[in-house]
Amino acid sequence: MTKRFFISYSLITLFLLNSVVLFAQRENAFAQQWKIEDASHALQVIERTDTLELIVPDGLTMWYQQRLAGNYEVSYRTCMVMQGGKYDRLSDLNCFWAANDPKYPDDLFARSQWRDGIFKNYNTLNLFYVGYGGNDNSTTRFRRYRGEYYGVADDKVKPLLKEYTDVSHLLVPNQWYQIRIRVEKGITTYSVNGEELFRYVLTGDEGDGHFGLRLLQNHVLFTDFKVTTL
Repeated sequence: MTKRFFISYSLITLFLLNSVVLFAQRENAFAQQWKIEDASHALQVIERTDTLELIVPDGLTMWYQQRLAGNYEVSYRTCMVMQGGKYDRLSDLNCFWAANDPKYPDDLFARSQWRDGIFKNYNTLNLFYVGYGGNDNSTTRFRRYRGEYYGVADDKVKPLLKEYTDVSHLLVPNQWYQIRIRVEKGITTYSVNGEELFRYVLTGDEGDGHFGLRLLQNHVLFTDFKVTTL
Protein backbone atom coordinates (compact mmCIF):
# COMPACT_ATOMS: atom_id res chain seq x y z
CA MET A 1 0.00 0.00 0.00
CA THR A 2 2.78 2.41 0.92
CA LYS A 3 4.67 1.54 -2.26
CA ARG A 4 1.61 2.16 -4.44
CA PHE A 5 0.94 5.46 -2.69
CA PHE A 6 4.55 6.51 -3.22
CA ILE A 7 4.41 5.66 -6.94
CA SER A 8 1.10 7.53 -7.39
CA TYR A 9 2.39 10.53 -5.47
CA SER A 10 5.57 10.55 -7.56
CA LEU A 11 3.60 10.45 -10.81
CA ILE A 12 1.35 13.31 -9.69
CA THR A 13 4.38 15.35 -8.63
CA LEU A 14 6.08 14.68 -11.98
CA PHE A 15 2.93 15.72 -13.86
CA LEU A 16 2.64 18.96 -11.90
CA LEU A 17 6.31 19.78 -12.37
CA ASN A 18 6.07 19.14 -16.11
CA SER A 19 2.96 21.34 -16.29
CA VAL A 20 4.77 24.17 -14.50
CA VAL A 21 7.78 23.83 -16.81
CA LEU A 22 5.55 23.82 -19.91
CA PHE A 23 3.65 26.90 -18.67
CA ALA A 24 6.94 28.68 -17.96
CA GLN A 25 8.24 27.80 -21.42
CA ARG A 26 5.09 29.22 -23.04
CA GLU A 27 5.28 32.37 -20.94
CA ASN A 28 8.94 32.78 -21.83
CA ALA A 29 8.27 32.21 -25.55
CA PHE A 30 5.50 34.85 -25.50
CA ALA A 31 7.74 37.35 -23.69
CA GLN A 32 10.57 36.75 -26.15
CA GLN A 33 8.35 37.27 -29.19
CA TRP A 34 6.13 40.15 -28.02
CA LYS A 35 6.62 43.44 -26.16
CA ILE A 36 3.49 44.64 -24.37
CA GLU A 37 2.53 48.30 -23.91
CA ASP A 38 -0.72 48.23 -21.94
CA ALA A 39 -2.42 51.40 -20.68
CA SER A 40 -4.70 49.45 -18.36
CA HIS A 41 -2.00 47.25 -16.77
CA ALA A 42 -4.83 44.71 -16.57
CA LEU A 43 -4.57 42.95 -19.93
CA GLN A 44 -5.68 39.30 -19.86
CA VAL A 45 -3.81 36.94 -22.19
CA ILE A 46 -5.17 33.41 -22.41
CA GLU A 47 -3.26 30.93 -24.54
CA ARG A 48 -5.34 28.17 -26.12
CA THR A 49 -3.11 25.82 -28.16
CA ASP A 50 -2.00 28.10 -31.03
CA THR A 51 -4.43 30.97 -30.33
CA LEU A 52 -4.10 33.99 -28.03
CA GLU A 53 -7.26 35.32 -26.45
CA LEU A 54 -6.76 38.99 -25.57
CA ILE A 55 -9.15 40.78 -23.21
CA VAL A 56 -8.19 44.45 -23.45
CA PRO A 57 -9.55 46.99 -20.92
CA ASP A 58 -7.78 50.02 -22.46
CA GLY A 59 -5.21 50.88 -25.13
CA LEU A 60 -2.83 48.05 -26.02
CA THR A 61 0.09 47.74 -28.41
CA MET A 62 1.62 44.29 -28.75
CA TRP A 63 4.91 44.73 -30.61
CA TYR A 64 6.63 41.93 -32.48
CA GLN A 65 10.12 42.14 -31.00
CA GLN A 66 12.01 41.39 -34.23
CA ARG A 67 12.64 44.38 -36.47
CA LEU A 68 11.69 43.62 -40.08
CA ALA A 69 13.64 44.86 -43.11
CA GLY A 70 13.73 44.38 -46.86
CA ASN A 71 10.90 42.52 -48.58
CA TYR A 72 8.57 40.72 -46.17
CA GLU A 73 4.98 39.73 -45.43
CA VAL A 74 3.22 39.78 -42.04
CA SER A 75 0.08 37.64 -41.87
CA TYR A 76 -2.30 36.63 -39.10
CA ARG A 77 -5.90 35.68 -38.40
CA THR A 78 -8.03 37.50 -35.88
CA CYS A 79 -11.61 37.64 -34.63
CA MET A 80 -13.60 40.18 -32.63
CA VAL A 81 -15.34 38.27 -29.84
CA MET A 82 -18.87 39.52 -29.16
CA GLN A 83 -20.53 37.33 -26.54
CA GLY A 84 -21.71 39.85 -23.97
CA GLY A 85 -18.44 40.17 -22.04
CA LYS A 86 -17.41 43.37 -20.28
CA TYR A 87 -14.93 44.30 -23.03
CA ASP A 88 -16.74 42.71 -25.97
CA ARG A 89 -16.77 45.90 -28.05
CA LEU A 90 -16.98 45.85 -31.85
CA SER A 91 -14.30 48.40 -32.69
CA ASP A 92 -10.58 48.96 -33.25
CA LEU A 93 -8.95 45.96 -34.89
CA ASN A 94 -5.86 48.03 -35.62
CA CYS A 95 -2.18 47.61 -36.40
CA PHE A 96 1.12 49.42 -36.88
CA TRP A 97 3.98 48.40 -39.15
CA ALA A 98 7.35 49.74 -40.30
CA ALA A 99 7.48 51.45 -36.89
CA ASN A 100 10.56 53.38 -35.79
CA ASP A 101 11.30 56.03 -33.18
CA PRO A 102 13.10 58.98 -34.85
CA LYS A 103 14.51 59.98 -31.45
CA TYR A 104 15.96 56.48 -30.90
CA PRO A 105 16.34 55.05 -34.44
CA ASP A 106 18.19 51.94 -33.24
CA ASP A 107 15.81 51.04 -30.41
CA LEU A 108 12.02 51.26 -30.77
CA PHE A 109 11.65 50.14 -27.16
CA ALA A 110 13.74 52.89 -25.57
CA ARG A 111 10.53 54.80 -24.76
CA SER A 112 8.27 51.77 -24.38
CA GLN A 113 7.53 52.47 -20.71
CA TRP A 114 6.67 56.09 -21.48
CA ARG A 115 4.31 55.19 -24.38
CA ASP A 116 2.56 52.70 -22.08
CA GLY A 117 -0.22 51.91 -24.57
CA ILE A 118 -1.48 55.54 -24.55
CA PHE A 119 -2.55 56.25 -28.13
CA LYS A 120 -1.39 59.87 -28.43
CA ASN A 121 2.14 58.87 -27.44
CA TYR A 122 2.48 56.91 -30.69
CA ASN A 123 2.37 60.23 -32.55
CA THR A 124 6.10 60.40 -31.80
CA LEU A 125 6.85 57.42 -34.08
CA ASN A 126 7.31 56.92 -37.80
CA LEU A 127 4.99 54.12 -38.95
CA PHE A 128 2.04 52.98 -41.03
CA TYR A 129 -1.31 52.59 -39.28
CA VAL A 130 -4.58 50.94 -40.19
CA GLY A 131 -7.56 51.49 -37.92
CA TYR A 132 -10.00 48.79 -39.04
CA GLY A 133 -13.48 49.46 -37.69
CA GLY A 134 -12.30 52.45 -35.68
CA ASN A 135 -14.43 55.17 -34.11
CA ASP A 136 -16.98 52.67 -32.79
CA ASN A 137 -16.88 50.70 -36.05
CA SER A 138 -17.73 53.64 -38.32
CA THR A 139 -14.42 54.03 -40.23
CA THR A 140 -11.51 52.03 -41.61
CA ARG A 141 -8.53 54.34 -42.11
CA PHE A 142 -4.97 54.27 -43.41
CA ARG A 143 -2.44 56.76 -42.06
CA ARG A 144 1.28 57.48 -42.35
CA TYR A 145 2.72 58.69 -39.04
CA ARG A 146 5.70 61.05 -39.12
CA GLY A 147 6.92 61.46 -35.57
CA GLU A 148 9.49 64.11 -36.45
CA TYR A 149 6.61 66.61 -36.77
CA TYR A 150 5.24 65.87 -33.28
CA GLY A 151 5.05 69.14 -31.33
CA VAL A 152 6.26 71.05 -34.40
CA ALA A 153 3.53 70.77 -37.04
CA ASP A 154 0.77 68.57 -35.63
CA ASP A 155 -1.23 68.65 -38.88
CA LYS A 156 1.62 66.72 -40.53
CA VAL A 157 2.01 64.04 -37.84
CA LYS A 158 -0.49 61.49 -39.17
CA PRO A 159 -2.10 62.48 -42.47
CA LEU A 160 -5.08 60.41 -43.61
CA LEU A 161 -4.21 58.54 -46.82
CA LYS A 162 -7.46 56.66 -47.45
CA GLU A 163 -10.72 55.86 -45.70
CA TYR A 164 -13.69 53.48 -45.98
CA THR A 165 -17.04 54.01 -44.28
CA ASP A 166 -19.21 51.44 -46.09
CA VAL A 167 -20.52 48.44 -44.16
CA SER A 168 -18.55 45.93 -46.26
CA HIS A 169 -15.29 47.40 -44.91
CA LEU A 170 -16.30 47.52 -41.24
CA LEU A 171 -16.19 44.84 -38.54
CA VAL A 172 -18.62 41.95 -38.19
CA PRO A 173 -19.07 40.22 -34.80
CA ASN A 174 -17.35 36.86 -34.31
CA GLN A 175 -16.03 36.75 -37.88
CA TRP A 176 -12.47 35.65 -38.66
CA TYR A 177 -10.27 38.02 -40.65
CA GLN A 178 -7.11 37.08 -42.54
CA ILE A 179 -4.77 40.09 -42.49
CA ARG A 180 -1.78 40.38 -44.85
CA ILE A 181 0.72 43.23 -44.81
CA ARG A 182 3.37 43.19 -47.52
CA VAL A 183 6.47 45.27 -48.09
CA GLU A 184 7.84 44.36 -51.48
CA LYS A 185 9.72 46.11 -54.30
CA GLY A 186 9.17 49.59 -52.91
CA ILE A 187 5.44 49.18 -52.18
CA THR A 188 3.52 48.32 -49.02
CA THR A 189 -0.01 46.89 -49.07
CA TYR A 190 -2.65 45.92 -46.52
CA SER A 191 -5.21 43.24 -47.38
CA VAL A 192 -8.16 41.67 -45.56
CA ASN A 193 -9.57 38.28 -46.60
CA GLY A 194 -7.84 38.53 -49.96
CA GLU A 195 -8.96 42.09 -50.77
CA GLU A 196 -6.28 44.78 -50.98
CA LEU A 197 -7.55 47.84 -49.14
CA PHE A 198 -4.49 50.07 -48.99
CA ARG A 199 -1.32 50.63 -51.03
CA TYR A 200 1.56 53.06 -50.59
CA VAL A 201 4.71 53.70 -52.61
CA LEU A 202 7.75 53.64 -50.33
CA THR A 203 10.85 55.79 -50.39
CA GLY A 204 14.16 54.17 -49.51
CA ASP A 205 13.94 51.92 -46.46
CA GLU A 206 10.75 53.38 -44.93
CA GLY A 207 9.16 49.91 -45.03
CA ASP A 208 11.68 48.69 -42.44
CA GLY A 209 10.67 48.57 -38.78
CA HIS A 210 8.47 46.80 -36.24
CA PHE A 211 4.97 45.36 -36.52
CA GLY A 212 2.48 45.97 -33.72
CA LEU A 213 -1.06 44.78 -33.08
CA ARG A 214 -3.02 47.76 -31.76
CA LEU A 215 -6.26 47.27 -29.80
CA LEU A 216 -8.57 49.37 -27.66
CA GLN A 217 -11.18 48.19 -25.15
CA ASN A 218 -12.09 44.97 -26.91
CA HIS A 219 -11.88 41.18 -26.86
CA VAL A 220 -9.88 39.53 -29.64
CA LEU A 221 -8.66 36.12 -30.79
CA PHE A 222 -5.26 36.21 -32.52
CA THR A 223 -3.64 33.25 -34.30
CA ASP A 224 -1.53 32.01 -37.24
CA PHE A 225 0.94 34.88 -36.95
CA LYS A 226 3.69 34.53 -39.55
CA VAL A 227 6.49 36.64 -40.94
CA THR A 228 7.75 35.59 -44.38
CA THR A 229 10.77 36.93 -46.21
CA LEU A 230 9.86 37.64 -49.84
